[in-house]
Amino acid sequence: MPCPCSIRGSGSSGSLPAATVRVVWKPTLTGPDEILNTCVEANTAADCVGVVTWMHTFSPAKMWIAGLTRLEKPLAHLHTQFNRELPWAQIDMDFMNLNQSAHGDREFGFIGARLRLERKIVVGHWQDEDVLAALDDWSRAACAAADSRKLKIARFGGMNMREVAVTGGDRVEAQIKFGWSVNGYGVGDLVGRIADVSEAEVDQLAAEYEDLYTLVPSLRKGGERRANLRDAARQEIGMRAFLREGGFDAFTTTFEDLHGLKQLPGLACQRLMAEGYGFGAEGDWKTAALVRLAKVMSAGRPGGVSFMEDYTYHLTKGQERVLGAHMLEVCPSIAAGKPSLEVHPLGIGGKADPCRLVFDAATGPAINVTLVDMGGRMRMIVHEVDAVKGEPMPKLPTARAVWVPRPDFKRGCAGWILAGGAHHTAFSQAATAAQLEDLAGILGVELVRIGQETDLRVLKNELRWNDAACRIGR
Repeated sequence: MPCPCSIRGSGSSGSLPAATVRVVWKPTLTGPDEILNTCVEANTAADCVGVVTWMHTFSPAKMWIAGLTRLEKPLAHLHTQFNRELPWAQIDMDFMNLNQSAHGDREFGFIGARLRLERKIVVGHWQDEDVLAALDDWSRAACAAADSRKLKIARFGGMNMREVAVTGGDRVEAQIKFGWSVNGYGVGDLVGRIADVSEAEVDQLAAEYEDLYTLVPSLRKGGERRANLRDAARQEIGMRAFLREGGFDAFTTTFEDLHGLKQLPGLACQRLMAEGYGFGAEGDWKTAALVRLAKVMSAGRPGGVSFMEDYTYHLTKGQERVLGAHMLEVCPSIAAGKPSLEVHPLGIGGKADPCRLVFDAATGPAINVTLVDMGGRMRMIVHEVDAVKGEPMPKLPTARAVWVPRPDFKRGCAGWILAGGAHHTAFSQAATAAQLEDLAGILGVELVRIGQETDLRVLKNELRWNDAACRIGR
């Protein structure tokens, strides 16, 4: 007697879905036709992001074959039972025959293995916090997978940074595998949308900046760089309008194509990320997608998600650190305090001095996530790190994060490089490694996880085995 339920979620362009999902209980299924119809119903329900099954008693698994082979939504198998404790003194065969989760779930587990189904298996009593947390993680990953299937990414300038290898990739394969529609748009299209922004709209957004951030004197009303702030506001309004009108949830820019723009978009990218948009610099559409999906799966949780780059190191023995930053575009959702809105020269791009939010990232556990094209397949790499407080950096004109890689600096960096990890990442203090692992399973992508238990010899073998398995599976 299998007891399924469906998980419902929702979202719209540029917005994040609700922090929780709605569980819709379905009737107890006792035959192949009922199971097939329920699986087909889940497939066709636009707001259904996944299916959870539980075998209350024995369920002959052959009757699941038709339904499971048709099921297109993510599947979680909850291995639990209603009662926490056995009624030792009263237990009889009636109780034994009714409460057969230990029996029925093994039968169901076999058919899942026989069909080579990707599924999440959660084990434990249904009221335990760790069980609920695991289901929450999987549900969030399922929401991100649903978002992935309709994700549209706008590449302003439509190009990667020249001669850079890792930010490229097979966009056709990404659309087949993940659902991502990645297309380029001429900067002139964006410039035209920015030109349509009214002075009243700029006034309103500039006032919002003054409420939310600490403005340096030159950007305040009457300041000698106030025009730079107004140009940045105009860019933000125009970019947001372009993305909303096109139904885009992620975007990229490139400093090598800024024709018609007065400054490299910095503040606009930071604030759009804070709203839930994915972003990648230098045409990096894969990282833009990861930022978006990490934001979806962590909606409503403390912490933030940002585009990030491993920039430089502190190599004092025993105190090794990574300083992560970018030219401009770090999301204020990871800020430890109130950001400062500043303007500084930027030689890259050859435009006017751009505005940007400057801040230090909050401390605590975090992850760096990247997606790389290995030729014939994608590989997701998740690295667990600990964000720490850095020394004062009064002359650094950009937002930044400082972290210590796990298991330590040498093994963490070596593992990342062995796996082919990119210099661009989605840095998250909200989405977890467990959620990304669930997402990789749902999307059917190779996952390499680097953390406290990483052994480089084991990791090397894992990478070799993964390569061999992928070649055999082609």
